[in-house]
Amino acid sequence: MASALLELRDLEVSFAIGGRTYPALQQLAFAVGERETVGIVGESGCGKSLTSLSVMGLLPETAAITKGGIVWNGKLLDTQSPNGWSEVRGRRVSMIFQNPMSALNPLIPVGKQIAEMAVIHLGVPKREAKRLAMERMADVGLSRIERLYDDYPHQLSGGMMQRIMIAMALISGPQLLIADEPTTALDVTIQAQILELLKELNRSTGTAMLFISHDLGVIREVCRRVIVMYAGYIVEEAPVEAILERPKHPYTVGLLQSLPSADKRGQPLHTIPGRVPALTDRGAGCPFAGRCASISEICRTTVPELKPIAGGHRVRCHLYTDGGKEQ
Repeated sequence: MASALLELRDLEVSFAIGGRTYPALQQLAFAVGERETVGIVGESGCGKSLTSLSVMGLLPETAAITKGGIVWNGKLLDTQSPNGWSEVRGRRVSMIFQNPMSALNPLIPVGKQIAEMAVIHLGVPKREAKRLAMERMADVGLSRIERLYDDYPHQLSGGMMQRIMIAMALISGPQLLIADEPTTALDVTIQAQILELLKELNRSTGTAMLFISHDLGVIREVCRRVIVMYAGYIVEEAPVEAILERPKHPYTVGLLQSLPSADKRGQPLHTIPGRVPALTDRGAGCPFAGRCASISEICRTTVPELKPIAGGHRVRCHLYTDGGKEQ
């Protein structure tokens, strides 16, 4: 992997609920290199979006980083200070939020919202900011730029709003782009266009990408490496083709078996019984123990380590010995 832009070192994020503290992310350790595209996948409630908010320093008031740290370009961020992210957020790391309608200000024309990012993060005058905003709008495939610049969010389609969000994220020339479920609310045609746009941006500008999704098919289109999360833990990590062709963790296997395909036509889809446990219901053992068909006694009491095994995988599962062989 190229030199790391972003590195999470055993990060733990906890919520204060009813006078108690509950970890929502635990032992989170991974890196994103220059020009690299990394995916994070998992069901709702697994910690994907919370991971992105942690990196951006946008945690809710009831949440806090309680262990570990975040390193940007070799420098440990001061995550306990509101100013710890000031030189990074927006300028070096930008984010595309999953719902553009709620992320955009409904009272300000979309072009002016993009230009405002240039004024804030690049320090350019308003006229230059408008020029840069219109350039980025053209870069993301929008047309009728002069007119569109003064339109309000409610006048745009979902695909156009998502392109506005991408233009806003790119105007400062970030080194890392975090895309949190950027195609979830779009139809398949617009989804394909947005995915192709993000891939082209990575190829043409070298912007690294952390792409968050619940859809392994989408991850396959965009990413070279994938992290599978469950209940706040990384349970598997590998190159995307290795994950899709040779999944190791029982949870990853279940996710892949749940995907529809032409050869499953007419057959009931596989389901993983149960649900992701709530923060207040998580026990002391393996986070997946309550839904796993391969459970053993140690799974109920001990969280497995995230172990490197053959094929470039890291797996958090008691099925694998220290030597990387399945028991």
